Amino acid sequence: MERNEIHKLLENKYIEYNRWDFIPQDPVSIPHLFSTKRDIEIAGFFAATLAWGRRKTIIDKCKELLKRMDMAPYQFVVQCTATDRERLNGFVHRTFNALDLDYFISRLGTHYRSHESLESLFLHGHDAAGRLQQFVHQFVSGDGFVQRTAKHLPTPARNATCKRLNMYLRWMVRTDPCGVDFGIWKQIRPADLMCPLDVHVARVGAKLGLLRRKQMDWMAVEELTAELRRFDPSDPVKYDYALFGLGVSGLM
Repeated sequence: MERNEIHKLLENKYIEYNRWDFIPQDPVSIPHLFSTKRDIEIAGFFAATLAWGRRKTIIDKCKELLKRMDMAPYQFVVQCTATDRERLNGFVHRTFNALDLDYFISRLGTHYRSHESLESLFLHGHDAAGRLQQFVHQFVSGDGFVQRTAKHLPTPARNATCKRLNMYLRWMVRTDPCGVDFGIWKQIRPADLMCPLDVHVARVGAKLGLLRRKQMDWMAVEELTAELRRFDPSDPVKYDYALFGLGVSGLM
């Protein structure tokens, strides 16, 4: 397929899949349950963190978690008491358990008691990889951190794809005319976002000749995103919709 044909296909599929009716079946539906910035940030962060496995299961587990927080995530993390924490006992999604959740709640509460937004944790570093590495470094520096929790916060330094963090950044940063992504963070440019890479996106990217690297790692993320920037330098990750949609639908 010629490059102009690939571009046309991606543009058409972006328009097809970047729609409001995409939301209910995707983890992005979780932050869409809220209207205030900090609730959106926190709900989105947990939704992205738990985004492993079937989408329906992810959504159900996120709703379960938020109900344990009385559907008020910001208030819960900043005012959480020992009694409140008891409501979190027994929560588990795949390898994310109550011990990990307890640390996340504690760290988020500490951050929000002195900062207006979670965005400030993502502003350090000279490039996308640096921002993710610095975010994880800062996030795991809180009191009570246990090493097992680090596996839920992969970084480019460990050559991970960082799919869930890149997806979270897409939700928070990208200005979306259709309202799927929120665009509530303004200090990171959409042009600097990296494509969330999963098996569907990688498979379609490879079939279209946009991804030659076989290994699913940070280098593959960089390669694919660089190709997507050739089609739209200001908003390359909008094509995440097209690649994922083509893959999960079985069209490619």
